[in-house]
Amino acid sequence: MANELGQLPNEPIETPCFVISEAGVLHNLARTAQAAGGIDRLMPHVKTHRAPWIVKLLAANGVTAFKCATPTEVEMCLEAGATAVTWAYPTVNPANIRRFVALARHFPAAQLTGMLDSERGLEVWRAELKGAPANVDLRIDLDPGMGRTGIAMEAAAEKLARQVAKLGRFAGWHVYDGHIKGTVEERREQVVANAAKAVALRDALANDGNANDIIAGGSYTFNLWPAWAASRVSPGSFTFSSDQHDVELPELGWEPAAFVLATVISTHEGTATFDAGCKAISPDKPLAERFRWDGRIMLMNEEHTIVEADSLAVGDQVFLMPRHACTTAYLYSDALVKTVAGNWEHRAQLGSTR
Repeated sequence: MANELGQLPNEPIETPCFVISEAGVLHNLARTAQAAGGIDRLMPHVKTHRAPWIVKLLAANGVTAFKCATPTEVEMCLEAGATAVTWAYPTVNPANIRRFVALARHFPAAQLTGMLDSERGLEVWRAELKGAPANVDLRIDLDPGMGRTGIAMEAAAEKLARQVAKLGRFAGWHVYDGHIKGTVEERREQVVANAAKAVALRDALANDGNANDIIAGGSYTFNLWPAWAASRVSPGSFTFSSDQHDVELPELGWEPAAFVLATVISTHEGTATFDAGCKAISPDKPLAERFRWDGRIMLMNEEHTIVEADSLAVGDQVFLMPRHACTTAYLYSDALVKTVAGNWEHRAQLGSTR
């Protein structure tokens, strides 16, 4: 896709620069919707792009619900016109919850869904929901074996859900299984096992008259969650894809759509130095994997990266494909976008605002 971006704008571009293909985003949305069984089943996670223009783009193409990691992302979605937003983060911080409830008051036409996975979480939410508007409900975060957040898919989860139901705000369940990797069949086997457990909880509450559903999946499993189990699935990184997904999920047909444009500022025997360091690209991956490169990535400091290279000259510009586009997007409050019309536009992103 980097080659398909074509000629850059004639005016000088400051580097490092985050560059996005709008056509690539739309292509990835179409492939994701097809893999999910329909665009109405998608609840994309916006933490992967943090861009209001992408929320609007997805909504204009049929996406009706969004998932977020931070209150600022919730606010971004609502300001972009979203009417169903899930804050998929089981915080117990009353200040954060208070901000979320305030957003519900400010956007009364939208449905806002929070999340909890503990008795302590329920205690804090119960206190902050006193006098809250009716457009706030809650999901129980379930742990499918990842061990990060979520309550075990056992009797304790059912008990917690029944307490939420007494508040009149129970929406259902949330299952994020980002730890599941391997072949398609290996992933499918784990998804089916987790789906059975989640459905048992869903049905137990439904049998007592508590309407509820399941939101599940991430980039490696969303297309494997059966419709009889999950009403919505929530991949996120399909928007930009990345070097990692390009290699590990070829069956989905995603195209990398986000790059970091860097300038060669120095060359030495067999090496080149870029003006894009760990403050510019994917700093959460091991050094050798932070972006796709034919040779070795030898060193990365805050503002410099040294790579093996024999054919680059000082002043050359290169597109770097991040290994992890999500954490790269987080580093930029502005992106240079190649539009579907073939124009170049600077468009705002949240950057690192939480």
